[in-house]
This record gives sequence, structure tokens and C-alpha cells, in this order.
Amino acid sequence: MIIGTAGHIDHGKTALIKALTGMDADRLPEEKARGITIELGYAFYPLPHGEVLGFIDVPGHERFVHNMLAGATGIDVVLLVVAADDGVMPQTREHLEIIDLLGVKAGAVALTKIDRVEPARVAAARAEIEALLRGTALADSPVFALSSMTGDGVPALRAHLEAMAASPPPTGAADGCFRLAVDRCFTISGSGTVVTGTVFSGSVVVGDRLLVSPPGWEVRVRSIHAQNRAAERGAAGQRCALSLVGVEKKDIARGDGVWEPAAHAPTARFDASLTLPPSAARALRHWTPVHVHLGAAEVMGRVSLLQATGIEPGGNGRAQIVLDRPIGALRGDRFILRDQSAQQTLAGGVVLDPFAPARKVRTPARLAVLAALERPTMFDALQQLLNDAPAGVDLSWFARSFNLRAKAAETLYREIPMVVVNVAGAGRFGFAPPRWETTQQEVLAALAVEHARVPEVLGLEGRRLRRLATPDLPWEMFTALIDQMLAGQRVARHGPWLHLPEHRITLTGAEEKLWRAVAPLLQTTPFQPPWVRDIARTLAAPEPQVRSLLQRVTMLGDTYEVMRDRFFTREAIAELARIVSELAAEKGEVTASEFRDHIGTGRKLAIRILEYFDKTGFSRRVGDAHRVRDPTLLVERIKNNADTDSGRREAQVSGRDSHPGGANGLQIR
Repeated sequence: MIIGTAGHIDHGKTALIKALTGMDADRLPEEKARGITIELGYAFYPLPHGEVLGFIDVPGHERFVHNMLAGATGIDVVLLVVAADDGVMPQTREHLEIIDLLGVKAGAVALTKIDRVEPARVAAARAEIEALLRGTALADSPVFALSSMTGDGVPALRAHLEAMAASPPPTGAADGCFRLAVDRCFTISGSGTVVTGTVFSGSVVVGDRLLVSPPGWEVRVRSIHAQNRAAERGAAGQRCALSLVGVEKKDIARGDGVWEPAAHAPTARFDASLTLPPSAARALRHWTPVHVHLGAAEVMGRVSLLQATGIEPGGNGRAQIVLDRPIGALRGDRFILRDQSAQQTLAGGVVLDPFAPARKVRTPARLAVLAALERPTMFDALQQLLNDAPAGVDLSWFARSFNLRAKAAETLYREIPMVVVNVAGAGRFGFAPPRWETTQQEVLAALAVEHARVPEVLGLEGRRLRRLATPDLPWEMFTALIDQMLAGQRVARHGPWLHLPEHRITLTGAEEKLWRAVAPLLQTTPFQPPWVRDIARTLAAPEPQVRSLLQRVTMLGDTYEVMRDRFFTREAIAELARIVSELAAEKGEVTASEFRDHIGTGRKLAIRILEYFDKTGFSRRVGDAHRVRDPTLLVERIKNNADTDSGRREAQVSGRDSHPGGANGLQIR
């Protein structure tokens, strides 16, 4: 258990810790000379049952509040110190306010220097303290009148702290990934680089490989001191010193973290819930510049309010904190905001989403996500997210945000009914079963409307169907949804088109006869198929009739209109896509001249084919070259769309864009 002091300068915090532990927490020569605490100090007290109490002594001077904050964010219990001769002073109020904003609910009050005043003054100071604590998290905390010089009252306080240590406040962080907030870094001969700090979560053992965050340096733990004792293991709620291999002192600064690799995800933007103290001088306005204190880190940033108006003193609201540089933060982390000049405490907050988006931050869907993240338990949060999120819940994001190990995450996921969807390249997503069914019904309804509107058209191309039915669903998620619906025969596919299974289009007898004549002409020179006008001239058929037939066959997925009036067979497109993939695999990209030489066509036609692939999403243009987005999906899709019943060519799948032979006729995932 970590106990932190709080209180005004010269109220006897350091002297009290020495009286409790026998250790002098002031370590700097300047502190000794001036008689004040400037930097964080540390002391330890062995308990009868073998555990060790850790103390963090913080500065009381208003100029060193930033140092006080570096220590206050990692404490379990606060020891508020008030001198009987002075009573409640400005930094007493400010420190108490900070402790309250950080959510520290366990504590005690030491009324010091009672040897210097009369009993009446002690009683008056006690009354001041009780009035000060009223309405705060420490309202019911005991007050111990004592003298660090004479020792009067110190044993009673020590006994109280020992009793608290026997049943410490729950942290809920023991099972998470290891996170240590670095507040000191130095070098010891024979040990190398040593960092000290408070362990926020998880545990570490000698030999573990960790990362210094945010820089990302890989390190190995050579040795551990936990609560001022050599140990093989350090855990949440302890002060630890880690001797690290693989990094130098100059590479680590206060505010960095030493984290388990699975939890390493620095962020420069997070969404949070903010609370303003009643004593705030003014409302908090949008885009206010602030000092952000989280863990031992201090970084400049801006407050982007997620509501129309400011947050008034004593009020609360949601905001996005935009930082000047990345730091380590996870859901539930507490922090303090101070003004641009670092003179006043503006607000306290708790991180809701450490990986907040930069866009659409005030939409109803996004605000619903934040409301879910404000729920008291991760079980409640996940359950509400599953019910509310139209695009599902990214389970990797959830586990990392809540600092869940893989085993703990899987246990949680099994406790809540959900449909888990594996999306290639995007991860695993969870949906509440009713939400997943509703999403499928939206797809079916969109197809039904389209079939009623244009019954002569096979259906909808995938991307247009997504825009009409589920615009909030990412494309990769939509394809997973469609794959499941195809497997369950709730929808059908033919070529690029998606449709209801009962909706079919067939070629008429005359169209079948004409197609049998047209198909060989397209297959003779598959990479340079004839124009519609040339086909019509060869077959002595009306040009509009040939064009209409090929557009209809395109809807069935047997041809693709690469440019107006020039149709390629399905097999030709698959082979061309394979060639582009192979050429691009050699150098990462392919040029029009390389492609032209390989397929033996003119440069103009080669360019038009590559442009078509770009429009479909199979490739993308970068300068004068083209890069393949996915070298396999196009060929596999065309192969899977081959129609075994070529005689009738009944449509088994649907999908259509605004122009049946347009660039979107080829569906690329």
C-alpha cells in the first residue's frame, strides 16, 4: 500500500514521515539547507506481518505543485497534514482538491505541532479541518492530533495506518498488464540504469522483457527492489526500483513508463470525463490550453469539449484531450488539468477512451460509446457497447483500453452473449445477437426495396448495398456480414451482384442465341476484345442490341465493361489481375509500359485496364505506377463467381451500381 502526504508548506509532512518510519524523506542538499521539500521523497515502514508500507512525501510549496502531482497520482491512501498553529492554509485546500479530483477516497488527517499551541487552538484547528473535509471523499476520515517532535499521538496514527494496510483499498489492477510510472531515473555502479516509480497495474519478475513507453525502447529487468527490499517480483500498489538492461539513463525521463509490451500504445488524443472543483475561478471553455498531469507525466495539451457549452465550476462533462506529444494512458487512469501558466488547478478527469478518433467525435453514436465507457464495471461497459454500437465492438481495442490480458479478456467475452466476427486484417469484433440480426435485416430490407424498384436489374453491388443498408458498418465488417449471410443462404451472389435468393434474372432465348455468337469473339483475343460496333458489324446485328446484351451479361458477372463499349470476359479479367499482381510483387508496383509489354497490347489499352483496376479498388495509383492493395482477393472472387449453369445463367447473387457496366461492377474487398 502506498501512502502519500498532502498539505501546506512547513506543516510537518517530512517530520511526520520520519516519526512514523524513522526515515528522512528529504534527500537533496537544497532541501536540507532550506528546510523544505522540493522533490518527491520516499520512506518505508515494515509491518509486523511482513508487508511494507510505502510513503511518498510531496512538496507543499505552491511552486512545486507539479512535483506533488507526480507523486499523488499513484497513491492508495492520503495522509493530509495540517499544522495546529496555522490551521487550514491555501495549499491545504489545493492539495485536498487535487486528491478529491484524483478519486482517492481512503485517508487520514494528521493535526501536527500540537506541542506548540494550547488545547483550545487544537480544538479550533480540528473544527477547521472537519469543515474543510465536509462534502469531500475524506469527509469521514479520522483526525489524529500529534507532535512529531515529542511523539505524542504518533503511535495511534501508526496503528491506524497498519490497520488500513491489513485491508487496503481495492485497485482492481493486479491482473492487468504491468505498468510502472517512472518518477526517477539514475545510474548505480554495478546495477546500471535504475528507474523507480509506482506500479499502477500487473506484476513483474526478474528477467521480464518490457518496453519504455512512449519511446518504445526494449529492456530486460535485471533486478527488482519492491517497497525498499530486494525481490524477485514487484506488483501493483508497490513502489518499485527496476534495474534495466538495454537502455541508458539519458533515454528515460520522469513521466515515461515501463510497460509490458501488450499494453504499450502511446496516445496523443484521448476522450475523458472531466470534473471542475466548486472553487474554480471560471468555466472551462473549448480549446483551453492546459498542463496535463497523468501518472508522473506532465505534458501540454488542449481541451476539446464534446458539448455545446463550457463546463461550469462544480460541474462535469466530457472532453477530448489533445496532447502536444504522446503519453501512456488507459481507460480509468486519473489525471489533473492545470492552466497554461501552471498556477491553478482547472479540473480533474478520468480517461474513457485512450485511443479516441479525431473525427465525428460529437455524433450520437460516438457519445453513446462514451456513455458506455462511463459505466462502473467493464462488464457493464462491454454489454452496453455491444447493444449500442452499430459497427460492433473492436475486442482488441476494448481489451487494450481496459488493460486486460488475453485470458481475462476471453473469460469476460464468454460471460456476455455475443456474436464474434473475425475480420481479416482488422481483428475480432463483437455484436449483441439482436444487433447482429437487426443489421442483417437492414441488408435484406435494402435488397427488397431495390428489387421492387428495378425488378429487371439483378441487385446491388456490395459497396452500394453497404451505403444503402449499413453506412456505419466498415467495409471489412460488411463483407464478413455478407459472407455469413451467403453461407446461411439469406442472400445470393452472382458476379459482383448481391440479391435475395428468390430474385433471378435469365437471358431470353434470343439473348442466349446472340450470346453464343458473341462469346467466341471476346475469347479469341481476350486481352484486346473487339468494340461493340465491331462485334455488331461482324455478326450483322444491331449495335444497340449487342450493347444491351453485353450489359445484361455484365450484370450476371460473365463480362466486365472496362471502358465504354469494350467488354472483357471474367476469365480475362482474372488473368490480367494475376499478371498485375505478379509484376507488382517484383518491385512493389507496376507501370503501364511494363504491363503493356507483358500483355502485348497498346499502351493506351494497358493504361485503361490499370485505371479500371484502380477504380474497382484492386489497385491504386501512386505517381506513374500502380500498387496492388491485395494480390489474391480479385482472382479468388472471380473464380468463385464462375457460373456452373452457363446454359441458363440464372443469377445466384446480386449487386449493382448506378451503371451496370461501370467501374464499380468489380467488387474488391
